Amino acid sequence: MREMSIFFRRSPARRLTWHAPVLEALVVTALCAVLALLVNALRAEGLPLVQETEYQILVPCPETSGEVETLTGLNLTGAPTETLVLDARSRGAYESWHVPGARNVPYDYLEAVASATLRKLASSGAKRVVVYGDGENPDCGEHLAKELAGKGIRNVGFIVGGAPALTGDLPAGVRP
Repeated sequence: MREMSIFFRRSPARRLTWHAPVLEALVVTALCAVLALLVNALRAEGLPLVQETEYQILVPCPETSGEVETLTGLNLTGAPTETLVLDARSRGAYESWHVPGARNVPYDYLEAVASATLRKLASSGAKRVVVYGDGENPDCGEHLAKELAGKGIRNVGFIVGGAPALTGDLPAGVRP
């Protein structure tokens, strides 16, 4: 009998099984969920419980697969009228300085060039397209040139070093 009394006198910590912590976790989770739903219901603009529109997980980036001519040390101030010069930098950078006669076509790494812009470029009558960008790595001018060439624009080239190469503002030790 004495042996049985020792068996039943276990400490509470030894009697716990895996059921108790799981049950406690489920109770805490349920209380948190109820509290979250209650707070959401009391908000003026509560969050929807079911997403109404589909999430866009993958962002289609522009294809920059066209073959382009690499240009270095090109002076565009006296560019012939048959050459269309494009500035791929942002609107602000374009307004602060650009090659006279250059058109601003800001390049976005996540959005393709608009089809209306492509039609304008194709109908410009230019025999050659020269693109310059910010001169950084990656260079927005190079990517724009490759995208244009990949979409059927012919005789496209880009200036290595971009606008800094044209203005002479390259950092020391960097050559276009």
